[in-house]
Amino acid sequence: MALQNFTQPQYHPQPTGPSGGLLDLYSMVHSFLGMVQPNTFPADLLTRLIQRRVNFTDPAVYKEMLVYQAGFLVCLVIGLLFIILVPLVGLFFCCCRCCGHCGGSMYQKQTKNTNCKRRTLFAFLLAVSTILVAGDICAYVSNRQISQGISGGFITLNNTMDNLFMFLNSIPKEINDIIDSSSVPLKQANQSLQEIGQTLGDKIKNQIGGRVNEALDDAEHLLNVTSSVEKELRAVNETTNHLRDLQEQLSQNLTALRTDINQTLKDCGEPCKGVPMWNLEPGANLSAVPDVSHPLQLLTNLTDSNPQDTIAKARKVLADIPKKVSEQTKKVVSEGEARLRDVEQAIEDSRSNFSTLSRMGNISQSMTDVVSWASTYEPDIVTYDSYRWIAGLCLCSLVLVIIVFNMLGLLFGALGLNPREMPTKRGCLANTGGDLLMASVGFSFIFSWLLMLLVLLTFLVGGSMYTVVCRPWADGHLLQFLDTPGLFPEFNLTRLLHLKSSDVNLSSLYKNCENNAPLWSTLHLGEVIPLDEILNTSKYTGNIDAALKKINISLGSTDLLKDEQKRRLQELGSKDGLNLNFSSALKQINETVTKKDLSSAAAGLDKLAENTAINEKARSDFQLEARRLRKLQDWVNDTFLPQMHILRSSIRKLQKSVPQIPGTANATLSKIEDAQIFMKWQVQDVVKNETSAFVKTLLGLFESYIDWAKSTNAFWFSLGWCTIFLLPSIILAVRLAKFYRRMHMDDVYTDGAMENMELSRPPHMFKMPRAELRN
Repeated sequence: MALQNFTQPQYHPQPTGPSGGLLDLYSMVHSFLGMVQPNTFPADLLTRLIQRRVNFTDPAVYKEMLVYQAGFLVCLVIGLLFIILVPLVGLFFCCCRCCGHCGGSMYQKQTKNTNCKRRTLFAFLLAVSTILVAGDICAYVSNRQISQGISGGFITLNNTMDNLFMFLNSIPKEINDIIDSSSVPLKQANQSLQEIGQTLGDKIKNQIGGRVNEALDDAEHLLNVTSSVEKELRAVNETTNHLRDLQEQLSQNLTALRTDINQTLKDCGEPCKGVPMWNLEPGANLSAVPDVSHPLQLLTNLTDSNPQDTIAKARKVLADIPKKVSEQTKKVVSEGEARLRDVEQAIEDSRSNFSTLSRMGNISQSMTDVVSWASTYEPDIVTYDSYRWIAGLCLCSLVLVIIVFNMLGLLFGALGLNPREMPTKRGCLANTGGDLLMASVGFSFIFSWLLMLLVLLTFLVGGSMYTVVCRPWADGHLLQFLDTPGLFPEFNLTRLLHLKSSDVNLSSLYKNCENNAPLWSTLHLGEVIPLDEILNTSKYTGNIDAALKKINISLGSTDLLKDEQKRRLQELGSKDGLNLNFSSALKQINETVTKKDLSSAAAGLDKLAENTAINEKARSDFQLEARRLRKLQDWVNDTFLPQMHILRSSIRKLQKSVPQIPGTANATLSKIEDAQIFMKWQVQDVVKNETSAFVKTLLGLFESYIDWAKSTNAFWFSLGWCTIFLLPSIILAVRLAKFYRRMHMDDVYTDGAMENMELSRPPHMFKMPRAELRN
């Protein structure tokens, strides 16, 4: 009887994982956090804190907390020092330059290594700027993904909870569906039972037909080949006999012509002396064509055994399997229909045993409370996250401005600098490049502390959440902690669901769901509700089972090939069955029909007849014999040559097909034997009844949270990466800017290691006489 199909719940899609482009960045972040926090999950400490068994006046407690968070504390101290010292250093550096120190003096000493220093600083600053670009790009992407994770986190939470709610509610519903399905009307039950024969017959046909049809297809292909070979062998045999008769007739005509021509040459006398005696004989030796009567007889015997008819009957037997199964199961179906209503009534009486499943509502109510609690904070979280996104975007843009100043400074300086010019005469473009580099230094000092402040805050939040929540969740320590007896009574699934088994906890639930195990076995609901016993239809339907066991399907004895036909195929597959060699025959057939061309011989006789020295009778005889030769040549062309072409074509076809027949025949026989054995024994092994159950579980409780934590950690890691590399950028930009900016004082390098420095002055400007410094 066909049960109704269960309608699966329409679940919301699961959250997608992180994009593949940031996986390497996440791996770097996790490696860094592994160095910062190498300690394992502090289950003992958290247990004592939650159970309030901690004396906060005891210094050992604080020491334990500080030791556990030592890595984060060190990073906190480094970050605070950066926030305090970098602005102070920038202030002192600015004052120092204003006083003409720290590179503030617009004078550059020229040495022989000046160009080398400039190129080195250029290369290092370009490398640092490239690293800053990569970090800033990662920061932009991570900043966007944080907002996406937060905005999508509530949707994912609602979807996940809805999925779990639908999944839990589907269990009682599907059990009711199972019970309801047993109350199918008698008409539908009759129809279902009547379809058993057709369904089972198709299964038998599909299981047997694959191998059997393959063997029958090979046999039919072989028979097509043998039929073609038999046709060609008959053509060879008939054509060869006909050609031999024609050759005998040709030989007689050539002998008569040869005798007459030789006699005419003798009668000609002196003018015909020196002309060779004519040798007109047939050319091709048709006796080289092998005798094909034995192979032809083998193929004829195979054809006479009519294997095509046997194959057609075997195919008909396969096609009639569904019909036979339907006919042979009619009695069983009739006996089963009489017991169906009793079985349906017995199962309907068991509905009252499933009232325990109503306790699933406790979990549903808890999930509803969680969603409601989270929804109250959603507007504030989304609002604050928008502020965070704007702040992150502004700081990332500040880093981008510094990078742009660096890149433009390098570009303008490299394009506008002429190494041969004096420092006081550097062009506007090079001077602009130097100013841009100094601008990047200024922005770095002004805003780097803000970058570090954001990095520090996000690092403390995201890093702590990863080490305390995400990492323990991944390795299972968090679930083991939540399963601690007496620590979280609201997570005690055994008490919440009134289960009998004490092995059901969050760890086992997650592990079984991860292995795609059914919730029924995961929660050991079979101990609460003996579903197997309740739905064990064998105790209700003993008579039906006994009736179904009477199914005995017999397909009858079916031969794919008869013994005689197999013996004929064995003869073809034997070594001496089709042993034909046409090489010498083809060689003779390719020879000319006559050893001497008759047309050329006739032309020779005409030439002799034109000789005026011969008598009139000899001339007349030569002309007559030339006409006879041409007539004989026409007869050869019209009768002999077409038959030779037919023989040549048949032999070439046989050369291609005959060698393949023995191997094909043996392979086909082997397949036929295997298929015959398979068909004989496999029918009884066909499975008569199949049942299937579909249970789908859904994961994803913490997926959206883990993705948000990954994006947060990637953001502070990328921004911190940029902030740290601002320090070498400041140093390199300050040093390189002097190579591009226009100096106020000259310094000339000479080969004698003399350095001249003089105050530069406009060449045509009038000035009052005053003291000048010259070194």
